[in-house]
Amino acid sequence: MSEAPSGLSEKSVFPKWIRGPQDFVGGLALVAVAAFALFASSDLQGMQGFSFGAGTAPRIFAILLLVLGALLTISAVLVDGEPMAKFHWRGPLFVVLAILSFAATIRPLGLIVSAFASFMISALGTPETRWKQTIIVGAVLTAGCSLLFPYALGLPMPLYPSFLIR
Repeated sequence: MSEAPSGLSEKSVFPKWIRGPQDFVGGLALVAVAAFALFASSDLQGMQGFSFGAGTAPRIFAILLLVLGALLTISAVLVDGEPMAKFHWRGPLFVVLAILSFAATIRPLGLIVSAFASFMISALGTPETRWKQTIIVGAVLTAGCSLLFPYALGLPMPLYPSFLIR
């Protein structure tokens, strides 16, 4: 049998010199994120003498991420690793939808409705969701956010839908 330890077949689109395809792609992704962070922070002021500028920390972290990504990519060429795992789109899709939903509804619907709705949308990201527990946790987290942000932190966030306040 030509099966990999993870149950995936050995058939690969990668060249034979890449011994760990999953690590290779992960390393390249880290290098790409680091390159973007270096580009995005290029117009920020760097370190002058002993004083940190606004771009110092982002550049330091981007360089560290670049080095780690390069090391991971190199290790994927030198050491046997896992084949590419199948990527499941459902989880990331619903998390992104929940974030966009929260951003679109926070002003017109308020924190209570938008936070609870966002939590419920993100719960759709897995088929293992237990809805009773999800509703309870969503209600508790929404209550906690409703107390934390406007009252404990003093942030000016609308709690209720704007059409109820008038």
